[in-house]
Amino acid sequence: MSFAELGLAPNLLSVLDALGYQQPTAIQQGAIPAVLAGRDVLAGAQTGTGKTAAFLLPLIQRLADGSGSANAPRLLVLTPTRELAQQVADSALRYGAGSGLSVGVAYGGVSLRPQIEALNDGVDILIATPGRLLDLRNQGALTFASVQTLVLDEADRMLDLGFSDEILGILKQLPKTRQTLFFSATFPQSVKDMAFGMLNDPAQIEVTPQNSTVDTIKQTLYQMDKKKKAGALAFLIGSGNWQQVLVFVRTKQGADALVKELALDGIKADSLHGDKSQGARQRALDDFKAGTVRALVATDVAARGIDILSLPHVVNYELPYKAEDYVHRIGRTGRAGQDGHAISLVSRDEENLLNDIEQLIGRPLPMIWLTGFEPSFDEVVERKGNPRRQRAKAKAKARAQATYGIRKKK
Repeated sequence: MSFAELGLAPNLLSVLDALGYQQPTAIQQGAIPAVLAGRDVLAGAQTGTGKTAAFLLPLIQRLADGSGSANAPRLLVLTPTRELAQQVADSALRYGAGSGLSVGVAYGGVSLRPQIEALNDGVDILIATPGRLLDLRNQGALTFASVQTLVLDEADRMLDLGFSDEILGILKQLPKTRQTLFFSATFPQSVKDMAFGMLNDPAQIEVTPQNSTVDTIKQTLYQMDKKKKAGALAFLIGSGNWQQVLVFVRTKQGADALVKELALDGIKADSLHGDKSQGARQRALDDFKAGTVRALVATDVAARGIDILSLPHVVNYELPYKAEDYVHRIGRTGRAGQDGHAISLVSRDEENLLNDIEQLIGRPLPMIWLTGFEPSFDEVVERKGNPRRQRAKAKAKARAQATYGIRKKK
């Protein structure tokens, strides 16, 4: 199937041809005709499958028939993070080239004034984080009266970040008659409840099983002691000659500490987390994309919106506490049908987190050992009479034995 067969206008087809887009992805094939028809949409789309184009392309075509006014956007896109908001805005500018549509972006961490001035000049498409959007609305900088379409992008993450009250507050102020598009990579019950509460007879598009991972991503799990992780990561980057790797950690402090560890091994790295100013975050991301930074160490929140088409490697330095975040993390590689490699360094105290991930994605993820960084079972510290620790140790041994067919010497 071609983009022309989906009903897109000639000007958009020319833009896609110039951008090198050959054939629509599965989510684009399902969503574009439904959005063009004005239907509400509930879409389950893995990260990296082309969902941004799936909603922007048909909406740009629909908006081209009219014109906006100052402080009154016609398309409102809500995203969970600043990085994703900027990414969607950049995509809207690319896809809308020559359409005459104006694009604005609004998020926290920067001055309100430039955003207010942009709204005063008139914005057809506004991409915003929920908190900053309400700030602008409460200051009288915009009205929702002209909104024709609302898009919730990565809705599951917005709920994870505690934006449910803000989203409900925005919904109450939007026109009752509107088109609503709901995109989510995972579907916990909270997401389903919100989706069906705001959608009207939606076209349900699910191109892959819920909470699944992209088939083009190779997943490798290395079992090792926690204290060996920094050395193992440096070894993998150096021995593999990786020039661009995105590394996930759980905390801001952990991100900064790992950057220092990598520097000791001669690997230029930078961190991306919520304690950094927006300018510093953007510089780190720009340097990573340009290749002047070899490793970008990020927390889950900050990494939303990182969109690098040919990112070859993602490393889970620590497994996430929420299994759904594993799906989002590894979705940063293997985008748009390209091959990718996701590596996880798993210590014994993360066994329960791995079990949660395997249960979510519906399949086991066998672990292997990395030569030179094998786990040292003799170093396990146990308290006498603690059955939980004993079970964890026994399970780790059993996993190793099943993988290698060996038993530890007495």
